[in-house]
Parts: sequence; C-alpha cells; structure tokens
Amino acid sequence: MNDYVKVGSVGELQLGQSKIVEVEDVRIAIFNLDGELYAIEDVCTHDGAPLYNGDIVEGCQIECPRHGARFNIKTGAAVRMPAFVPIETYEVRIEGEDVFVKAPF
Repeated sequence: MNDYVKVGSVGELQLGQSKIVEVEDVRIAIFNLDGELYAIEDVCTHDGAPLYNGDIVEGCQIECPRHGARFNIKTGAAVRMPAFVPIETYEVRIEGEDVFVKAPF
C-alpha cells in the first residue's frame, strides 16, 4: 500500500456524508454513497470551483455550486454542462477501519 495514503477511518463518514482531505497538495473530496466510499478531486473542470459543498443529486452526482455543472462521483464523468471535461477520481481502499486513497501522483 505504499502508493496509498491514510485519510481517515470508516466511522467518520455516515451515509450521504462527505469530507475533504489533502493528499500531496491535492484537495480530495471523499463521499459515502450507499455505504461505498468514493474519492474525487475537489475542483470543477468548468471553472475551478470546489465541489465539496455542492449538492448530491440523482444518487451519485455532485452539482457544482457555482454554475450547476454535474459530475458522476463514481466515475468522474461530466454529466451536465457547462462542464464537459471529467474530474479526477481516486481509488479508495479500506483496511480494517482505516480508509486509504491512492496518491494522485
């Protein structure tokens, strides 16, 4: 697991919750969707806005609070304009109660 970074514990994120961590100077938002953890880079590819405080809609989409672009949290795909470039996603691993995210670099 040398390319994974510990970012917290399983109990920190209840269903529907999210949190921000920083890994190698990259802000990463971690989401608990239906008991599964997902990690995305916390930046809208449309204008650089943070996504962390956007609304989760349609189950697995994060809506940018500035202009309403939407991204699939699970895949990173841009699913609504004005964004068309996907966001970065990062693999999440759970070992015991510890949560690890694959380092961005």
